[in-house]
Amino acid sequence: MNSRQLTIDFHCHVLTLAAEALVADTPQKKSEPALMLKSMGEASVAHNNAVMLPHAFPRLTRVEQRLADMDSMGVDIQVLSPSPTQYYYWADRDRAEQIVRVQNEHVAEVCALHPGRLIGLGTLALQHAELAAEQLEHAMKRLGLRGVEISTSVNGEELDAARLAPFWRKAEELGAVVFIHPFGTTLGDRVSTHYLSNIIGQPLETTIALSHLIFGGVLDRHPGLRIVAAHGGGYLPSYCGRSNHGYAVRPEAKADAKFPPMEYLRKIWFDTLVYEPGALRHLIKTPSARQVVVGSDYPFDMGHYDPHGLLAATQGLTEGERGAILGGNAAILLGLTPCT
Repeated sequence: MNSRQLTIDFHCHVLTLAAEALVADTPQKKSEPALMLKSMGEASVAHNNAVMLPHAFPRLTRVEQRLADMDSMGVDIQVLSPSPTQYYYWADRDRAEQIVRVQNEHVAEVCALHPGRLIGLGTLALQHAELAAEQLEHAMKRLGLRGVEISTSVNGEELDAARLAPFWRKAEELGAVVFIHPFGTTLGDRVSTHYLSNIIGQPLETTIALSHLIFGGVLDRHPGLRIVAAHGGGYLPSYCGRSNHGYAVRPEAKADAKFPPMEYLRKIWFDTLVYEPGALRHLIKTPSARQVVVGSDYPFDMGHYDPHGLLAATQGLTEGERGAILGGNAAILLGLTPCT
């Protein structure tokens, strides 16, 4: 593998069928179809069932299909994270232990089949913070995963909640990669048509989550956190000037954060899922080229599957910056050796 062309796709999902068996008999799982219909509307549900999910399912579950798609995309390594549909933060402690165990073991098993091409992130039961800290340690020290994927909130609770402190402490202690990826949106009926729940809603959820981590002081209390934000960090990198201004003029905005918000963006990593060269150019300029990694959102239809084309069309990049974004930044973040 030529290290100058190393390409690591940080935003790729895998589905654990065994986890579905653990939740199939619960009222929460049985209510999902009705909730989906309410949150995104009949047209989007019908399209997902007829088109999107049949296309995605074999790619979520079949390693051979995944590897073939990686080859066609020019991707050397995928970083696998659980499908966000399987967070299941509503589960009680006993069931949550089982759900997380089977998902993390499954991710580790899939990666072990092709260790040179697949690297894993696990999941956690963030509704049980002390348990989540234990699960993180097990995932990294026993299963060999590099970190975890979490959602942008936990049952309506923000990520800067004091209750989550044990998780953040453990993540910093272990040097875990924490990939923040939303599932759904809290915007309700306002985005329940035209697939706006995903098109607008999910990036906004990431924006809110990162803002809470910044303004809530989590990044000050845990400066060693290694956070990667999906979907280019939502809207925050594009409009961080307003956050900076609010920090400067509003005392309540700066009550818990030591620095203006822009300073924290230079300590967060963002994926390239912004679709257009101009948008990627702006994202790269906001934190720096060192804080951006490739992310396709494989295998869903809101993904972008031409990382090399996107980088080639983005003006003003040096060869060094292009190589860093394609794979160098992710390799450092994941602790990969030069020969990996």
